[in-house]
Amino acid sequence: MVGLKPSDVPPPLAVKMMSAGAAACIGDLITFPLDTAKVRLQIQGEQKVEAAKNIRYRGVFGTMATMVKTEGPKSLYNGLIAGLQRQVCFASIRIGLYDNVKNFYTGDKEHAGIMIRILAGCTTGAMAVSLAQPTDVVKVRFQAQMNLDGVARRYNGTMQAYKHIFMNEGLRGLWKGTLPNITRNALVNCTELVTYDLIKEAILKHNLLSDNLPCHFVSAFGAGFVTTVIASPVDVVKTRYMNSPPGQYKSAINCAWTMMTKEGPTAFYKGFVPSFLRLGSWNVVMFVSFEQIKRAMMATKKTMETPS
Repeated sequence: MVGLKPSDVPPPLAVKMMSAGAAACIGDLITFPLDTAKVRLQIQGEQKVEAAKNIRYRGVFGTMATMVKTEGPKSLYNGLIAGLQRQVCFASIRIGLYDNVKNFYTGDKEHAGIMIRILAGCTTGAMAVSLAQPTDVVKVRFQAQMNLDGVARRYNGTMQAYKHIFMNEGLRGLWKGTLPNITRNALVNCTELVTYDLIKEAILKHNLLSDNLPCHFVSAFGAGFVTTVIASPVDVVKTRYMNSPPGQYKSAINCAWTMMTKEGPTAFYKGFVPSFLRLGSWNVVMFVSFEQIKRAMMATKKTMETPS
């Protein structure tokens, strides 16, 4: 998929998985405030807390400024630990396994059609969610949690959150929203990876850029925009359902129906700008880092294997 010339030896699976996990963590460290702002915008209108009734979020940077003013700068990184845990589990599977799953479906043929690429992206995205769902639930709930005077904190620490959810909601609580999350991440993964693949191949085929950082940047940015357009509605439903207390919605479909009937179709694109800013910038940081980390690991491996 990414970063290697046809004459290069494909990197081992472990190298791809470790590179993907590390690159995704770098992406989260840089773009996490945008993700937190996106969550706050997506759930706006659901907060029933008296202390928060006069707080209104307007736009991504306005939301971030309001959070810093009312809750302090640390609030922008609520849920970061769970977010990094998520990426270690999630990205290493959905991105690191993509090439191998694609080759499995094609029988190791050199060129894969778009349907095979989509199938591979959906497969690794669904696999990753099935494993990493609890980390996503905790991350979203921390990001939605407001650090205000007079507002009881829902959770006080990452491990305490896992324990609290398990004790009060059972295993179903930790895997709450799995179906919309699988749907969302299957869409994100296949759109993100397939679009990145196709844009990069087109750039290289027409000799617009060489296989280097500018090429990776353009491909990742394009993939981020296309992915945001397609995945935003499912992402909003996933966020609201995962953050909801027991009993508020009967199911993810009920959550979507409630949004449609009470707020209209525009509710499904709440937080679109921060979603794009976050996903676009995350894609750029992640894919560029992924390419460089993978190449560095391959170069180190080759150096260690070369007799002195």
